[in-house]
Amino acid sequence: MLSKPMDAQDGLLKSLLKRPDTSNEPRSVGDWLSRTLSRILLLPQQFFQRLSLPSITPRLRSGEFVGSLDCGTTSVRFIVFNQYGEIVAHHQLDFPQYYPSPGWHDHDAEEIFKAAETCIEEATFALERAGWARDSIKAIGITNQRETTVAWSRTTGKPLCRAIVWTDSRTRTTVAHHERQLENVGIETSPGEFKKGEDGKAYIKKITGLPLSTYFSAIKLRWMIDHYPRVRVAHDSDDLLFGTIECWIIYKLTAPRLHITDVSNAARTLLLDIKTLQWSPELLSFFRIRASVLPKLVSSSEVYGAVARGPLAGVPIAGLIGDQQGRSLAIYAGPHAKPVYALEGSIAVAGSAIKWLRDSMGLIDTSADVNTLAARVPDTGGLYFVTAFSGLLAPYWDASAGGLLIGLSQSTTPAHIARAALEAIAFQTRAIVGAMKTGSGMTLTSAGLRVDGGVTSGDVAMQVLADIGGFAVERPEMRESTALGAALLAGSAVKLWGWDLARPETLKEVNTAGSRVFVPNMQKGVREKKWEGWKKAVERSSGWEDVSDTE
Repeated sequence: MLSKPMDAQDGLLKSLLKRPDTSNEPRSVGDWLSRTLSRILLLPQQFFQRLSLPSITPRLRSGEFVGSLDCGTTSVRFIVFNQYGEIVAHHQLDFPQYYPSPGWHDHDAEEIFKAAETCIEEATFALERAGWARDSIKAIGITNQRETTVAWSRTTGKPLCRAIVWTDSRTRTTVAHHERQLENVGIETSPGEFKKGEDGKAYIKKITGLPLSTYFSAIKLRWMIDHYPRVRVAHDSDDLLFGTIECWIIYKLTAPRLHITDVSNAARTLLLDIKTLQWSPELLSFFRIRASVLPKLVSSSEVYGAVARGPLAGVPIAGLIGDQQGRSLAIYAGPHAKPVYALEGSIAVAGSAIKWLRDSMGLIDTSADVNTLAARVPDTGGLYFVTAFSGLLAPYWDASAGGLLIGLSQSTTPAHIARAALEAIAFQTRAIVGAMKTGSGMTLTSAGLRVDGGVTSGDVAMQVLADIGGFAVERPEMRESTALGAALLAGSAVKLWGWDLARPETLKEVNTAGSRVFVPNMQKGVREKKWEGWKKAVERSSGWEDVSDTE
């Protein structure tokens, strides 16, 4: 009812509700109702503010959930999990990729943060639409693409340049320069003591567990300082802050600003001593990087601070972990936990090869279509696709490798190329598994390889992996394991549902959904012949790019 007469607005309402008697007006009830509602929507906002109506907003239930912000290479997603690791609400957004020159791959850090904010907001609204109050989210964790390097101003809090993505290979000359430095001068291991050449490389690997490569953050940051005047001035004037993506996101989410990173991300910078879990003074000196630009080191599971704004204002941020470690999380990771080490191999171009087929070549409309296209042919027809868009990472570590399609013939079709792209992922996975066996003496169990991620959604891709690898491939039903890992860390930090990563029995009901196993169907002789062809193709791709110490 109206709280009091509204004079002119009363008349406006009556005129809007009155059905005009003109021959041009629609005569059906539906048309009249449609026009009437359209006119009512034109009423001044003050009219509705003076209506006294009962609330029709449903009462939202209070529950307990944990959120996970997953900032990947091409998209951001925010996922809300329940105590069983089931997805209750989620939202995902792609963000732009920039390729300004061959081998270059940039991100706009502000665009990533805006996508993160939107995903948090939309997933929270989705939770409310499902009938749950937003304060049911008790903590959030953050997981991220690693190595991608962000440089921003301590004074303004704004990026000084675009972020350099982990796949980027522009820093080949920077790597070559430091290799030359190792040969001629060496790395200072103690005052006046230097290790040179291969001894110097071995020393760096002993400290960090990593080789000198374009892959890692220290090389990218050094390149920024050398090539971007704004970054160099900020570094020299102590105004520069450095971080990987999770460091940037938590800096932007909190107030006062937190400049922190967890050890799983720090371990991918080429600056962390993985035994002491402290920044290495020797490597900071070698790369000529000020210690003041680095974030504070924290564990992967503790309460760091709280979200400062938005629908989750006040919610604790309690988990940080790199995406690959998050996928394999099975250990205690709190402030007093002992470090646990893992062998890891990374493929620079996997899902991005499929995006290339979609966006650059126009062979498919969606990434999922690669499976449909590849299924049109039984094999690649002798075609190999070495996806060295930015060199090759593990186990080749060859920055000079160039992308290569070899074995083309007049009978080659888009389907053969699509299948060759899937085989490229499988060949590189097999190479990494083999290197792990050589390095550790351990082999895959009969259960085979457990997989997750976007590429694994395709049945054809998984069968190709099983056939080329010669091992079983197990694909879980719930494949958001990266996000779930961050959620487990956050939930454990705030003791949600009794979760405790130090006691695996408290997690026995998490993510118990079934899985599908793909077994090899390819004959061993065919598999090994294809493997020899792949190795020959990789050899042909090597040496294509100039990696000399020149610009």
